[in-house]
Amino acid sequence: MTDTAPERVNGHVKPQVSLLKFAPEQATAPAVEVGQTDPPAPRRRVRVDHLRRVVVEVRTNAGYRAAVRHGAYIIGGTRILTRRAWDSRTTARHDRMMRIAEASGNEELVREWEQRAQAYRAARQKRRVEMLQMMVNAPKAIAMGVVGSAGILLVLGMLLAWASRDVADVLTPLNTVVDLVGWVAFLASVVWEPLLTALPFLAVAGAWSVGRGQRTAPVWALPEDGDERDVVPDENAILRALGKLGIAPLNAALKEGWKPRWVQPSTRSGNGWHAQLQLPEGVPVEMIADKKRILAHNLMRKPIEVWPTEPRDQAGVLDLWVADPGVLTKPVPPWPLLTEGTADYFKGVPSALNARGEQVIGRLMASNYLIAGIMGSGKSSLVISLLLGAMLDPLVEVDVHVLAYNNDYDAMRPRLRSLVKGDDPEHVVAAMDTLRALVGEVSRRGQELERIGTDTKVTREMAERDPSMRPRIVVFDEVHELFTSKEHGKEAKELALRVTKKARKTAITLLWITPDADAASLPRGISKTVSHRVAFAINDHQGNDAILGTGMHKNGYSATTLVAGEDVGTAMAAGFSKTPGLIRSYYVRKEAGIDEVTPVVERAVALREGVAPADVPQRAERPDPLADVAAVLGDESRVLVQEVLHRLAEHNPGHYRSWGPADLKKVLEPYGAQQYKSDGRMVVARDRVQDAILERLAEDADDEGDDEI
Repeated sequence: MTDTAPERVNGHVKPQVSLLKFAPEQATAPAVEVGQTDPPAPRRRVRVDHLRRVVVEVRTNAGYRAAVRHGAYIIGGTRILTRRAWDSRTTARHDRMMRIAEASGNEELVREWEQRAQAYRAARQKRRVEMLQMMVNAPKAIAMGVVGSAGILLVLGMLLAWASRDVADVLTPLNTVVDLVGWVAFLASVVWEPLLTALPFLAVAGAWSVGRGQRTAPVWALPEDGDERDVVPDENAILRALGKLGIAPLNAALKEGWKPRWVQPSTRSGNGWHAQLQLPEGVPVEMIADKKRILAHNLMRKPIEVWPTEPRDQAGVLDLWVADPGVLTKPVPPWPLLTEGTADYFKGVPSALNARGEQVIGRLMASNYLIAGIMGSGKSSLVISLLLGAMLDPLVEVDVHVLAYNNDYDAMRPRLRSLVKGDDPEHVVAAMDTLRALVGEVSRRGQELERIGTDTKVTREMAERDPSMRPRIVVFDEVHELFTSKEHGKEAKELALRVTKKARKTAITLLWITPDADAASLPRGISKTVSHRVAFAINDHQGNDAILGTGMHKNGYSATTLVAGEDVGTAMAAGFSKTPGLIRSYYVRKEAGIDEVTPVVERAVALREGVAPADVPQRAERPDPLADVAAVLGDESRVLVQEVLHRLAEHNPGHYRSWGPADLKKVLEPYGAQQYKSDGRMVVARDRVQDAILERLAEDADDEGDDEI
C-alpha cells in the first residue's frame, strides 16, 4: 500500500482530508488492533479540545478583540444611558434605595426615600397637568402672540412712515421680519439634513464613550495594557477594585448596572484619600473587609494602607480610607516632648499619629487603657510614650508591676514611685496587694469628693491643694500572669474590674497590658469598661473583638492584618477619637548606643524637685487574718461566723469582702481555732483565736532561737 492509498477501518474508507484541518496531527484515527470488533472510541474529546483552542486563538486575534471590545462599549453604554434615563423619569432609583435601606435595617432611611418618592411623583403629576393645560391654551396663546406682534410692527411702521412721509414704509417692519424668518428657514434647511444624518453617529459615539468609561467589554477583550490602575483612588478606581474582589452579590449588582450613591466622593484627607459609598443589597461591609488584601492589591497598596470600615451611624455604607503608598511604613516623626516641654495629666499627652498623620492625644484623666498584641508588635512603644508624658507632670505618681523579667521600665526607675518586676509567686502577691490597696484608695477618694461637695472628678487645683488626691498611674504589664493565677486569679479579676469601673473620676489611671487576649487571661468586663482599647498585631478575630469590642472585626476595625515585627507600633485603637481607627505610636528609643528615655526621665526628675511626695502608701501591708479576726471579735467571747465575716469586710474590704465561711476556716484550722457549732449555730470563740496567736508567737520565738544557735 502506497502513502496515498486510502485506509480501511472496519470496512469503511477513511477520508484523506480531516474535518479538523486546523490540526491535522490530531485528526489521525487511533490504530485498530487485529481482532477488534467494536469501532474505536469517538474522538469527541480531541475535537472539543481543538475547538477550545480555536476559540482561544480567535479571542487572541487583535482585530476580533477590538471589534468585540468596541461593540460591547456601545451596547453597554446604551444600556447604562437607558437606565439613567429611566431612573430620571421614574421612581426606580427611589425604589432601589428603599430596598437597600430595608436590607440594612435602616427604617429612617426607608421613610426618607419614601418621602422623596412621593415628592417626585407629586412634582411629576404637576408637570403633566401643566403640560396638558399648556397644550389646551397653546393655540389661543399663539394667535394672541401673532396678532400682538403684528400690531406692534404696524405701529412701528406707521411711526416710520410718518417720519419719512412715505406711506410704503408702514409695511417695512413686517417685511423685515418676514425676510428674517426666511433666512432662518434657509439656514435651518442647510444645517438640518447634515445634523439629522450625523445624529445617529453622535448617539453611538456618546454610548461608546460611556461604555468605555465604565469598561463594559468582557475582560478578555480589553486591551492587553488595560491595567488602568493608578495610585490615586478616585471613584472609578474604587469601583474597579471592588468589582474584582470576587464577591458574587457585588458582581451581580455591577452587571445589572448598579451605580453607588457616593455619600462622600473620594477626597484628599491628610496623607491619604477618603471616600464613603452605599453598598448594594446583599453586600455588607464585612464582605469587603474580609477581602481587604485583594482590595489593597487592586488599589496598588499594602494591606496596612487600606481600611474598609462601616460608620457607626451609617449602616450599609462603606467608609474607605486609602493611605498614600508607603506612608504608613515610614518612621514616625520624633516624639514632640523628646527634648523639651512639659505635660499636664488632666489634658493628656501626645502618644501617636492617626492614619492621616494627625497627632493623637492620649487622655489620662478619667481614662483607663487595655493594650494587647502578640510579642514583637510594639506595645511598649505606646506605653512608654504615655508614661514619659505623664512623668513630665510633677504631680503624677507612677507605679509599675511587670509580671516578667524585662528591662522596658528600668530607665524610668528614678521617676517611678515603685517598680516590681518578675513572674515568681511573690511578684504576683505584690500585684495583688497593690490591687487591694487601690480598692481602698478609690473608695477613700470617692468619699473625699463627696465630702467636699463635688460629684464630678478630681481637678488639677484640687490635686495641687491636697497631695492625697494627686494623679496616679498604675501599670500592670504581662497581666495575664495575674489573671491566670490558680490562687489569686479569681480575686484579681474581681478587684481589677471593680477598680476600673470606679477609678476614672478619682484621677487614678490603670494600664492593663497583655500579649494574650483570650477569655482565661483577660476578664471580659475589662474591655467593656476601659475607655481606651488598643489592639496591636492579633492572630484571630476572636482576640481582636476581645480587645476592641464585639463586632469590631465584622465592621472592619481589625488588627488581624497587622504583622508583628513589620508593623511595629501600629495598632487599631478605640477611644482616642469618636470612631475607632489606625494609630502609629511614637517610638522613644532605648537600645544599644541610643538612649532617648534617660534624658526625658532626668528632665522629669528635675521638674519633680521641690514637690513633696504624695501621702499614699506604696503598697498595702499584707493582712494578718488571725490578728484581724481577733481584732473584730473584741471583748466578745463568741461571735457568729457571718458576723465575723461582716466585720472583716468592714475592717479591710479590699481583702475580706469576698470571703466566705470556707476561707475563714482555712486560716483558723491550722491553729485549732476554727469555727464550731454552739446552740445549733456556727460561731468563732475569742479564747481559741487568742490561744492560736500565742501559739504562733511561741513558734516564731523558737524559730528565732534556732537561727541564733
